[in-house]
Amino acid sequence: MQNKGFVITFSILLTLVCLFYLSFTFVTRSYDSKAEEFATAYAVANAKGDQLLQDELYNKQYTHYLDSMSTERVWLTFGTDDMGYTLKQCREKEIGLGLDLKGGMSVIVEVDAAAVLRSLGDPENEAFNTALTEASAENKKGSNRDYITIFVDKFKAANGNDKLAGVFSTKLRDQVGPTDKDDKVISALRTELQSVADNSFNVLRTRIDRFGVVAPNIQKLDNRAERIMIELPGIKEPDRVRKLLQGSANLEFWKTYNLNEIQGYISALTERSREALAAQNVTDTTAVSDSLKVQEVGNLGFTKPFIENFISGGMGAIVGIVHKNDTAAVNAILRRFQDAYPPDLRFAWGFKAEDIRETQITLYALRGDGLKKGPALDGDVVISAKADQSQHGATWEVSMQMNSVGTQRWATITGAEKGRSIAIVLDGSVYSAPNVNDKIEGGQSQITGNFTPEDAKDLENVLKSGKMKAGVHIVQEDIVGPSLGQEAIKAGVISFVLALVLLMTYICLVYGFIPGLIANTALLVNLFFTIGILAAFGAVMTLPGITGLVLALALAVDANVLIYERTKEELRAGKNTKVAVVDGYRHAFSAIFDGHASQVITAIILAYFGTGPIQGFATTLIIGIVASFITNVFLTRIFYEYMLDKGHFRNQTFTTAISRKLFVDTKINFLGMTKKIVIFSAVILVAGVGSLFINGLNGGIDFTGGRNYLVRFDKNVDADAIEKVLVPEFDGSTVLVLTSGSASQSSTTSQVRITTNYKIEEATDEVEDEIRAKMTHALTAAGFIADGKTIDDYVQSSQRVGPSVADDLKTAATIAVLIAVVCMALYILLRFRDIAFSLGTLIAVAHDAVMVIFLYSLLYKIMPFSMEIDQSFIAAVLTVVGYSINDKVVIFDRIREIRNMYPKRNITETINEALNSTLGRTLNTSISTMLVVFCIFLLGGDTIRSFTFAIFIGIVIGTYSSVFVATPIAWAVFRKEGKKKEAQLKEAK
Repeated sequence: MQNKGFVITFSILLTLVCLFYLSFTFVTRSYDSKAEEFATAYAVANAKGDQLLQDELYNKQYTHYLDSMSTERVWLTFGTDDMGYTLKQCREKEIGLGLDLKGGMSVIVEVDAAAVLRSLGDPENEAFNTALTEASAENKKGSNRDYITIFVDKFKAANGNDKLAGVFSTKLRDQVGPTDKDDKVISALRTELQSVADNSFNVLRTRIDRFGVVAPNIQKLDNRAERIMIELPGIKEPDRVRKLLQGSANLEFWKTYNLNEIQGYISALTERSREALAAQNVTDTTAVSDSLKVQEVGNLGFTKPFIENFISGGMGAIVGIVHKNDTAAVNAILRRFQDAYPPDLRFAWGFKAEDIRETQITLYALRGDGLKKGPALDGDVVISAKADQSQHGATWEVSMQMNSVGTQRWATITGAEKGRSIAIVLDGSVYSAPNVNDKIEGGQSQITGNFTPEDAKDLENVLKSGKMKAGVHIVQEDIVGPSLGQEAIKAGVISFVLALVLLMTYICLVYGFIPGLIANTALLVNLFFTIGILAAFGAVMTLPGITGLVLALALAVDANVLIYERTKEELRAGKNTKVAVVDGYRHAFSAIFDGHASQVITAIILAYFGTGPIQGFATTLIIGIVASFITNVFLTRIFYEYMLDKGHFRNQTFTTAISRKLFVDTKINFLGMTKKIVIFSAVILVAGVGSLFINGLNGGIDFTGGRNYLVRFDKNVDADAIEKVLVPEFDGSTVLVLTSGSASQSSTTSQVRITTNYKIEEATDEVEDEIRAKMTHALTAAGFIADGKTIDDYVQSSQRVGPSVADDLKTAATIAVLIAVVCMALYILLRFRDIAFSLGTLIAVAHDAVMVIFLYSLLYKIMPFSMEIDQSFIAAVLTVVGYSINDKVVIFDRIREIRNMYPKRNITETINEALNSTLGRTLNTSISTMLVVFCIFLLGGDTIRSFTFAIFIGIVIGTYSSVFVATPIAWAVFRKEGKKKEAQLKEAK
């Protein structure tokens, strides 16, 4: 084997990288366990048997322990305090858990594009206002087009072409002239909307950073400039998050007080707080009959005078530095004694901590300006900001440019405040308070300080935020409770372990103990590499991600099957073991490469068109496939060659008593069955088409829009009975109730999924509250909910998908499937250079996708679990498309090989021989993968049951189509080409 040294060196380096990044996960899990032990001991000791109090104490102490340790260096410290990683840094590098495993909240927010266009256009233009109203109405109902496209179409339909410039040229005079064409105006509008979306993105990212979410995911959606996706694992306060995301943002520039100017006020606050504490002590030690007086001083919110809360004093605009645990006490004093300082004196905390352990927070003294005693300047005057290294050294600085209005006001402010600090404040927190060295004219400013590159970039983003230029609202929402996440983890782990054990056992039973042991060791190394690379990339593990991991392992087994089956053929040809193994690897390489490449192509398409968990599935699958190629094609071969050179493994037959005569020298006339198979396929296809017209498809909330609630009752309930109770409450809107969870094969279970499209166009908290109130009323009256409780006590997770998002997903899904099918055909054409193979692949792969869809239409009313057409289903179809290529590649590769060896042989004999000689590989690869998928289907949890069922039937259909659809089509093309050549030869004679 060539490049053996490179492969070994690369594998060692990859192992070290994986160990390094996986170590952070082990460290964080260790501290999680310590936190659990600490919190459990404390709660049990202090709750005295009160379960509710014990749960409350546990949660508080668990959080307290991890918070107290978050800034401590806990890994790779090498015995010093100046090296190593803090627990917080380890958390950032661990393998994160997605929403479905950890619980949390996922939302898609949409910038108010109508407000953006209204601010840019002529408010007196009636045609403009009418088009805006109509566009907003269509967008609210649901559209797969972006808002500007809808608006332009509405405007053009009523007013004709090239009239947009008259509406927008006044306010966009720098970009658009009064006579410009529509294309130029539309381009300018898209640029402005993108700018507003970028502004909103910066504001939301800053807010979420302040919220303290571990490993949030915030990204812009490529297909809609006005939409932003946000995933917040571990969130337990969705109402607070909604308010946080949908609130307005303000960047402000404040004048400041110098510390020496407010010393008197600080002394007054200290004295007043000391007196209040003394009065409380008197109240605690003296019998006071006036209960109101006791209530007044009994809960001050602080335990020491104002000045004693400060770790160190300040200077300039800084009052001092306070430990983070004392900030609440300082706030309590400032609120309680507001009359001790003037109304233009405002106190604000710094956004970032001052120390590496993030425990010391700075308090600033701001000075209100004007009659309203507010900021000196609002942030909407900032045009641009950029972080860069200073021209005078390696330090970082941030440059800022203001508009004409801001430039004049900024010159006045900086002229008056020379020698003082100007505080840059966003959402009430001070991000920086640079000192004014001189009056700044021209609107261009440089902000310098002891910035790290990250600090400078953060300040750049803050300055870019300005005021939020348009409101945002939530168009899709998904909430998963933490208990549901724990169940998903358990289900995922159990299904994964069982699938792994079955795979390993299967390999040993079919190919023998030693070959099975080597393949299984490669499987474990593959698993280690995959998880290690995921950790290095900072990937988040989801339940579909676990499915992708298991499917990648199944593909790794496929590679072993191809190698071992080919090796067996070489042994039957009379070669010794060493030569047979080498030739087995060499001849199986092209089929393994093509199979893996086709899966990577479909996974890339999935990653591009999918969102959230589907992207996690695709990412895991890609990494697993690459790791599989390294371990099975290279590492196992190096090991075999080494052992064979040492004289070991010389008597290996790669068979067992079970498999020795299995699929050996079969003489099945597959092509002779073509007519019967065509009739069978035609019947299924006709039935499927009929079912689509009669039954349709069970559209999931992803594609229909609506609200989804996973509800768990105290006892088993009948889903049909709940549906009958709820339907009258929702005024004719669709209400669907399905059983859910591990018991979903039964008509009665304690867990159900309630879906409704009631008022789906309205994305307000009021509608959400109304729906929950209706469910509470109906289910309480019917006895499903206990008196005194509400539906909120039973809801495990909830989801809302707006109709416009649903339309976008349907369009993306359709495009993704079509692209995948075409890509597979083009890949086969590229690899085999023969239209017969490409045409066979195109029709067979399309057949596989369509058959899965048809079977879902035929079976969704019969099967005892939900069979929804949603994003996960599309992911399954694409996986099937990629997987079904494996068998086709193996068969086509053998056909090509035999044709090259015997070019004059009859094409029918060639193809039949190829099908018979690859039958063992075809069935073994399919059976091993079906075993894995069946484990996940059975034990992997309700959330991926439909997904794995689609993959399962897709594998069966893909195997069938490889033998009975793709190959006969290629055979028909070859025969046609052969007859054409014969005719040409006759003509030539």
